[in-house]
Amino acid sequence: MFPDPLDEFPIHQVPLSMARTETSDRNFYDRYYFNAHDQTGDIFLVSGFGVYPNLGVVDAFATVKRGTDQRAVRFSDALQTRYNCNRVGDYSIEVIEPLQKIRLLCEHPDLSFDLTWEGSFPAILEERHLLMNNLRPNLDASRFAQLGSWSGAITVDGDDYTIDPSIWMGSRDRSWGIRPSGDPDPGGRLAETPAEGFWWVYCPLRFEEFAILFIAQEDANGHRSLNNAIRVYKDGRVEQLGWPRVEIVYAPGSRRMTTARLHMTDPQGKPVLVDLTPKTSITLQIGGGYGSDPEWSHGRWMGADWSLSSRYDTTESALAQRSFTGVNEYVVVADCDGAKGSGMFEHRVAGIHRPSGFDTAITLAK
Repeated sequence: MFPDPLDEFPIHQVPLSMARTETSDRNFYDRYYFNAHDQTGDIFLVSGFGVYPNLGVVDAFATVKRGTDQRAVRFSDALQTRYNCNRVGDYSIEVIEPLQKIRLLCEHPDLSFDLTWEGSFPAILEERHLLMNNLRPNLDASRFAQLGSWSGAITVDGDDYTIDPSIWMGSRDRSWGIRPSGDPDPGGRLAETPAEGFWWVYCPLRFEEFAILFIAQEDANGHRSLNNAIRVYKDGRVEQLGWPRVEIVYAPGSRRMTTARLHMTDPQGKPVLVDLTPKTSITLQIGGGYGSDPEWSHGRWMGADWSLSSRYDTTESALAQRSFTGVNEYVVVADCDGAKGSGMFEHRVAGIHRPSGFDTAITLAK
C-alpha cells in the first residue's frame, strides 16, 4: 500500500494513512452543501458535493427551481484519492480562503454556473448530530454552517442570470461522519422495530447585524434529541438563545409549511421571536439525491464518469409523495422583532408526530 499525498501534511488524528478513515463503517461521508437565492422566491439553487471513502465514490448535484419548473444535474465517479479531491464530472469546488471564500463551477449544458461564496458571518460549529435507529446510530456527524452572499453567473436551460452579491444570499454547511449512503444497509432485526416518526427543523437566517442558526430534532412524541439556537454577530460574538420552540402552520390537506414562528430567549431572558413566510421551496428528494430519490442517491455507485440531467414539472402528481415524506427547503423572509432578513427553513415530518397533530403516518393538516 502506498501513502496518500495528504500523508505529507501534519494533519493526522489517528494512526492511519489519510487514505483511510478512522471507522470502517461503509456509511462514512464528507460533504459540502450550498443554497443560493435572490430573496424573491423566483429562483432557488441547491447544490452539494460528497466524498464516500469506504464506498470509493465521489459525487455532486445541483438543482434550480423557477416557479414550478426544476432542473437537476448529477455527477458520480470512482474516488481515486482524497488529496485535492474537488472535482467530479462537470462540477468542481475551489477553496479560495478556508471558512470564508469558495468557488463553485458547473459546466453542464443544461445547468451551468460560476459562483463565488463570501461568508458574511463567521462559520459556526454546530452541536454533534446523533440520530439513533434503535440500537445503532443512523446518523452521527459533525457540521459547521455559515451565512453569506454569492456573486457570478448561472445559466439554466438557456436563460442567463447575473448573480449580484447585494441581492443573492444563502447558507452553506460542511458535514462529515456517519449517514446512510450508497445502497441501503440490510434491514435485519432493526427493520422489525422501525421508528414511529421523525420531525426536523433546520433554519439558518441572516439579518443586517446578525445571523441565527436554529436546529431541532424530535421523535414521534416530541422528545427532543437535538436542540440548538444561537445568534452570531459579524465581530464573532455568539449568543445562546435558550431552549427553542417552533410553531408551524401547515396548509390544509398537506404537511407543507405556510408560516412558522421561532420562539427563543436571549441570555438576559428577553424573548426573541422570528416570524417566517415562505417564498418558494425545493424537495431534496426531487433531483437532490436525498433519501428516497429513486433516480440517484448520495454515495450510490452509478458507474464510472456517470451523469444525469432531469427536468421536472413539480405540479405532477407522481412527485407529490416525495414532497409529502421528504425534506422540504423553503426560501423564507424573516422578521426578528422588527429586523428584516431572509434565509432557509428546512423541514421534514415523516410518519407520526403527535405534537403536530399527525397521529398516524398518513395524517394531514386540517
